[in-house]
Formats: sequence, structure tokens, C-alpha cells
Amino acid sequence: MADEYPTALGASSLHDITLLGQSLADDVMGSVGFGELAFWLATQRRPAPGETRVFEAVLAALADHGFTPTAIVTRLTYLGAPDSVQGALAAGLLGGGSRFLGVTEDCGRFIHDVLSHVDGPLPTDEPAWDALALETVRAQREARRFVPGLGHHVHKDGDPRTPRLFAIAEEEGLYGPHLSLFAAIGRVHPQVLGRSLPLNGAGVCGAALADLGLPLELLRGFALLARTAGLIGQLAEELRHPVANEIFLSVDLNNRSVPPDPYVPGGEG
Repeated sequence: MADEYPTALGASSLHDITLLGQSLADDVMGSVGFGELAFWLATQRRPAPGETRVFEAVLAALADHGFTPTAIVTRLTYLGAPDSVQGALAAGLLGGGSRFLGVTEDCGRFIHDVLSHVDGPLPTDEPAWDALALETVRAQREARRFVPGLGHHVHKDGDPRTPRLFAIAEEEGLYGPHLSLFAAIGRVHPQVLGRSLPLNGAGVCGAALADLGLPLELLRGFALLARTAGLIGQLAEELRHPVANEIFLSVDLNNRSVPPDPYVPGGEG
């Protein structure tokens, strides 16, 4: 058994608590914002103000997006177990996957993978980025795979979060290769797909986080961090203006009994 377990994160002694090598009480509390601290904890380096602004813009973009499945299941779980706030929050977070919230990680990883396989230096101007994006979208189309971050079920004419995050990154000098390729995909994909789809907010968040140098393996974690705040808001509103019972009853009182439909392996039902 190891005699020591070294950590650069939190540690306690009889009279002190340290975090990231700082005194939690004297140097962190009241001096470091939560977004800045979350970045610092993940990277173990204190972010520059511009990095904090971009990171916190991502958290704001992902905090809440209405009655999504994650919000609904949180409210319904709280209806069934009002003694378990943690259960309600966990239920909502467990629903973060490939269709909701997980796109942030999927897009960041996808773009990073494309960039890591570029033979030679990365593009330096818009036409070169467009050429790389065109090659990327065509390869996905030929492989019958979707391009992560492309399309949205509600914001079909454009996700309002996307241009805003592009602008903030540009203002802070943090518009890097991941955002550049993602923007190029937005410009060229109609040439391949024959239709125009919006670059969604979750996707641009993934590209922005990757440009910040955050661990790709944790990108979904940052989306879940943001959504935790949103789910707390959902529960707070449920306390004031409950809707979960109506959602439950709308299904329970409108179900219709039908004959069994046995599963047939390899079939459709």
C-alpha cells in the first residue's frame, strides 16, 4: 500500500485547507469565480481573463435549453422522490448523451481528430480551411456518418448561440483551429449535402473548449457542469410552478391498451 497519495488539488490539515496550492479561505474564496476555478481545477493552471470569458460563455450556452428530456426527467424524478434532490439531478445528468449535451464532446473530438491527421501545416486562410472542411464533409457523407454539431431540431435557421460564441472567441484572441474548421464546415457543407444546416450551439461549444486546450476526455463533463446549474433552476421552478404531475398524468391518463407486439430478432417488431 502506498504511504502517500500526492495531489495538487484539495488537501486539509488541522488549521488549513489548500486548493491548487492556494489557501482556500484566503486566496480562493471571494477572489476566484466558479467558472475560473472549474477551468483551473481541470487544467491545473490559472486561466487568463480571456480564457475565463470564453469558458464561462460556454457554460452559459449549455446551462438550460427549455423542456429537454434532461429537464423533464429531473422534474419527474423529483415528483416521485422529493426527498432526493441528488437523485433528480443525477437522473437529468445521466441523460446527457449523443443527442443532448454529448454533442459538445463529440464535436470537439471529431474536429480534433481531423486536425491531427492533416498532413503538413494547418490552413492559414479561409479558402484553405474551406478545402479541408469540404474534404471532411465528403468523407463523412461517403462513410454514411453525420458531422457532429451540424443541424438542430429547433433552430433550423441558425442557432443564436453559435455566432455569439464565435464573436467572443474572436474578441479574446482565442479563435483557434477547431473553431476555424467548424466555421468552414458551416460554409461548405451545402455543396455536399444539398441543403443548409445550422451549426448548433453544443457543437461550437466543443470546438471552443478544444481551442482552449481543455482535455478532450472531459468535454462532456463541462457540458454536464453547465447543465447542473440549469437543472437546479428547473427544480427551483418546479417548486414554485409545478408541471411534473401534469406531464405524468398526460401520459398515464391517455395510454391506450394494445395487443402485445413480440420482438423478433432481426425483424422490425
